[in-house]
Amino acid sequence: SLASTAITCFTRGLDLRKETEDVLCPANCPLWQFYVFGDGVYASLSSVCGAAIHSGVITSAGGAVRVQTLPGQENYPAVNANGIQSQVLARWASSFSVTAGTKNTALEAVGRSVSTARPSTGKRPKKLLDKKAGNKDCKADIAFLIDGSYNIGQRRFNLQKNFVGKVAMMLGIGTEGPHVGVVQASEYPKIEFYLKNFTAAKEVLFAIKELGFRGGNSNTGKALKHTAQKFFSSESGARKGIPKIIVVFLDGWPSDDIEEAGIVAREFGVNVFIVSVAKPTTEELGMVQDIGFVDKAVCRNNGFFSYQMPTWFGTTKYVKPLVQKLCSHEQMLCSKTCYNSVNIGFLIDGSSSIGDSNFRLVLEFVSNVAKAFEISDIGSKIAAVQFTYDQRTEFSFSDYTTKEKVLLAIRNIRYMSGGTATGDAISFTTRNVFGPMKDSPNKNFLVVLTDGQSYDDVRGPAAAAQKAGITVFSVGVAWAPLDDLKDMASEPRESHTFFTREFTGLEQMVPDIIRGICKDFLESKQ
Repeated sequence: SLASTAITCFTRGLDLRKETEDVLCPANCPLWQFYVFGDGVYASLSSVCGAAIHSGVITSAGGAVRVQTLPGQENYPAVNANGIQSQVLARWASSFSVTAGTKNTALEAVGRSVSTARPSTGKRPKKLLDKKAGNKDCKADIAFLIDGSYNIGQRRFNLQKNFVGKVAMMLGIGTEGPHVGVVQASEYPKIEFYLKNFTAAKEVLFAIKELGFRGGNSNTGKALKHTAQKFFSSESGARKGIPKIIVVFLDGWPSDDIEEAGIVAREFGVNVFIVSVAKPTTEELGMVQDIGFVDKAVCRNNGFFSYQMPTWFGTTKYVKPLVQKLCSHEQMLCSKTCYNSVNIGFLIDGSSSIGDSNFRLVLEFVSNVAKAFEISDIGSKIAAVQFTYDQRTEFSFSDYTTKEKVLLAIRNIRYMSGGTATGDAISFTTRNVFGPMKDSPNKNFLVVLTDGQSYDDVRGPAAAAQKAGITVFSVGVAWAPLDDLKDMASEPRESHTFFTREFTGLEQMVPDIIRGICKDFLESKQ
């Protein structure tokens, strides 16, 4: 019989190497920590045990699961099942499905204590990497910001180049894998080569070997800011929808302020890692402007983005853990994705033809769309307006900065009941709800929900909203005339107009709306 591999709560589909693999999930994995994308067919980014619980193959008590590798697909839907909310993903290179595995009791006992995702016995066939394509499971555009200051000196500069070269080789650079470039920080930053210059690991290695040492002060802040602003343009090879990463190598400490540069990088959607080598000694601390410089510059001060090496000697063992971090797509919390970079306003019809129980279904629809997004003070924002002949702002974009509060506010919306003036309501929302957001870096969306004919013109107000940079989705139910819906929707109208006869049909539209928002978001990005 096939031996089962004991895996951890966090082992992902892409960590497994066989076409079909029998694995053993541990008990009591924390449900809220699972990353799961899809339903039935899961993106290989997903946690295997999370997917198994989500699909009902096992419970949180763990157990045996058979994992089958499947080709990648477009549009993994978000579905809430068995205590896990799976997330939407527009496309991914590979997938898997899960079925009940065969329990192998002899192994189960040992299985519990082993926490590796790799089979311990049996030679696994080397995965044939398509050399040119590179490692497709590692999605990253990376700038290595190397230290070229007098702090590091010529000799350690060469050791740094060796280390960066090893990291570059292990990443699996290729046309469909990671792309890298190098910037040297000294007195003034110098972009040595861009993402688009080389897509073969050998060329990158050669380019790194050729780098000359510049010397000067260690103005890392200046270099980080320059890199965040200038390095990731589409002209220089940055790819849409791929995480942007800067790995800052710092020997000692920066001569300038790095905090502002960290803020700029976050605003530009760049994930900053700091690899610090030879931390300042106690005697040297007096010379350091800001002792907390690492915490202020990294993407998130959660331990994931900072990395320490005691010296530049014997660094080989540090290569693989750093590469694993750089390839952890889902940990890149600073990337701008459609989930964390949109403002979605809901314009909700409160006319008397809807009735109480259907109004609840409308609110449920609004909640389910809002739930898919990462709502925070620096992330996505949600607002809601209810309208009849009048308009009432239920809550604006700046009122709530957590998902819990937003969902509670949606639940607490009281049904107004009255007439239908959709055009006025669109104008009101454009002015009062989106108006104050004109400096927001997020992309603006308006979802209009109505069940009937408007008493006023909708075409003019909708055109004005679109001119103000708002993408409009129209969702009609029951007696909403298709002409009105199309007149309100953004181009291409077909993909921004939705209709269902019954209010119960709203639920099926949720993934389509989320997907539509993400598609528009991606297409609007540089």
